[in-house]
Amino acid sequence: MRKLTKLPPLSLSSFLRRTLTSSSTSSSPNSFSLKNVTKSNFDETLIDLTAHVKSADFVAIDLEMTGITSSPWRESFEFDRHDVRYLKVKDSVEKFAVVQFGVCPFRWDPLQHSFIAHPHNFYIFPRQELPSDGPSYEFMCQTSSIDFLAKYQFDFNACIREGVSYLSRGQEDAALNRLNSVYGNWYHEEEVRDVPLVNMADILFSERMKIQLSLWHDSLLGNKNSTLERQGSAAGSKQQFETIFFSLRPAIRLSGFTSHQLKLIELVSRKHFKDLVFVRAQEGSVPQKLIVYVESDSDKAKLLKEVKDGLHSQAIRAVEAAVGFRQVIDLLSAEKKLIVGHNCFLDMAHVSHKFFGPLPSTVQNFASDLHKSFPHIIDTKLLLNADSGLQLHMKKASTSLASAFSMICPDIASKTPSDVSEHQCVKVEVQVDDMRSSNWNSGARHEAGYDAFMTGCVFAQSCAHLGVDFPAGNVAISDKLQNYVNRLYLTWNSGDVINLSTGDITELPTAGSSRRKFLNILHQNVVLIWGFPPELKAAEIRKCICKAFGLHSVTSIYNLDETSVFVQFSKTETVADFLALKQRLETNNNSVSVLHPLSKLLEGGKTCAAGYEIYKDICSSSLSKVLFTEQAEAVGINWKTKLVETNTTSEIPEMCKLMAAVHKNTSKKSDFDKIFYASDSEPSREMKAINS
Repeated sequence: MRKLTKLPPLSLSSFLRRTLTSSSTSSSPNSFSLKNVTKSNFDETLIDLTAHVKSADFVAIDLEMTGITSSPWRESFEFDRHDVRYLKVKDSVEKFAVVQFGVCPFRWDPLQHSFIAHPHNFYIFPRQELPSDGPSYEFMCQTSSIDFLAKYQFDFNACIREGVSYLSRGQEDAALNRLNSVYGNWYHEEEVRDVPLVNMADILFSERMKIQLSLWHDSLLGNKNSTLERQGSAAGSKQQFETIFFSLRPAIRLSGFTSHQLKLIELVSRKHFKDLVFVRAQEGSVPQKLIVYVESDSDKAKLLKEVKDGLHSQAIRAVEAAVGFRQVIDLLSAEKKLIVGHNCFLDMAHVSHKFFGPLPSTVQNFASDLHKSFPHIIDTKLLLNADSGLQLHMKKASTSLASAFSMICPDIASKTPSDVSEHQCVKVEVQVDDMRSSNWNSGARHEAGYDAFMTGCVFAQSCAHLGVDFPAGNVAISDKLQNYVNRLYLTWNSGDVINLSTGDITELPTAGSSRRKFLNILHQNVVLIWGFPPELKAAEIRKCICKAFGLHSVTSIYNLDETSVFVQFSKTETVADFLALKQRLETNNNSVSVLHPLSKLLEGGKTCAAGYEIYKDICSSSLSKVLFTEQAEAVGINWKTKLVETNTTSEIPEMCKLMAAVHKNTSKKSDFDKIFYASDSEPSREMKAINS
């Protein structure tokens, strides 16, 4: 009804077009773009979107960002524990910007037995809208991500120049608190201090302003002679003095003066005229400087309060306007609709950080906060991996969004009827403004709005396979979806799943992933080594350690980057033994023998090692250097070895005992302790310590 009222001349044609589209587009495809939204059409789009969201069964979302990882070692690795994975996601959302936000409400139409989708593609940009908003916002760009956006014709001009800005809830609260602080103690008499007139120009200017104000003041009191004099003297300053009425009071509008001159005028009015008040007001978006006549002290107080309240109200309206795109997020949160995303933990972390406030330090607290704002979220990637029937239908193909869309929704993806008769595709019609089609082709790949549409289609079709009855009501509480709602993969390539309702973390490997390349990862058995000679490879590091601690002492080794590795030992106690041996070798006055098993690893004297918790601490830093060795130095690590505590009584390797004995009995003049080994075909090798 609202659209008919808005466009009465087009109501009949719109109705006919919709009727023809819904009945005939299955055989005659329609091509039209999705709803692109910038700041020029944001307000009117928000009105339409509100209606669509309120009537929707679920809302699919997708985001496009300027990057994913701020440095290579911040990639998600198989050796990453779930808390470290979250810290890497946290670093990503804090450093990169969201430049496109796709929102696509889906509503079930029982008459047409199909879904009606309303894809929206919002260009957003973190523009500084408030004058007192601090320094300009900064964000990083990852070249691969920018190149990807450019490859698919992303409109960078529309994003930067026309993108909708936003404030997070935290930023809005801070801005309003600043306003309350400013206007709560506003316009004290002591605020403007006397400025000493130290040069002749200021003296002459102040005297001239005193004369001008006197003439104008006297004219108000009915002195005709002064009026004539004022008219003559003010002829040359007609552009700078304009008599107006302000709040039903006579006033002079001042224009063309510098800030220093305005301060001098204010001082003149306060010092020489008790019934003239200098005020700074706002007329629309244009600031005004005025001299206003008041009849009494009470009238003056009333005027100042009116000015203060007016400026305060206008400043509040400016803050509310600067909220911008966050109004969409507030709408989704308020309506408590089921939010559907594809591998969307990173997306939801961006939503929380950009539009609510800083992310908490732990993933459990993040899950709790997110669940309060969005009580129903589902991840279509997890859904496809978790259900055996959907896996069979996917034919064990990749669960990427594009692959899932083509496999699960062949009719919609190909715009032609599917040859697979046993899997009838759920009908989805697309409506953008007055255009509607059941055979839609936007021609836009990898736009956030279209990806959101694909995500929603995958979910709708998956629900059909699961037997979810959409007309029954709230799909979020369907019994057939309860094993999947509020469960998200922690990162884009891991199998760790967090339950947003409880904070519990379980594992569900992604289809085709390399999650199980390293079996039985035990983080208490892991040592992080960095700063070793650049020519040393992971296989050589493993060989060095195995020579010292036994052939089977190391179960796996993994490159974090070219300057660092993870080493997992077969026994937990070996972690402490390795770190203790390394420290003992480095603190000994004598040099490490070139024949010592660890000599290659420790060559150069810059090799550092520590337990897994130090890796977590380094990942929690907001700094991001390209190489991990540089990162460790940047966060202030100035030691080479960090020992770990162990509660178990470890058996110190025989080599360590021999080394201790050798060092104890060695002459102070000795340069080397040479350790020779017999055949290393057995884990317990015979060793001989020879004092050179």
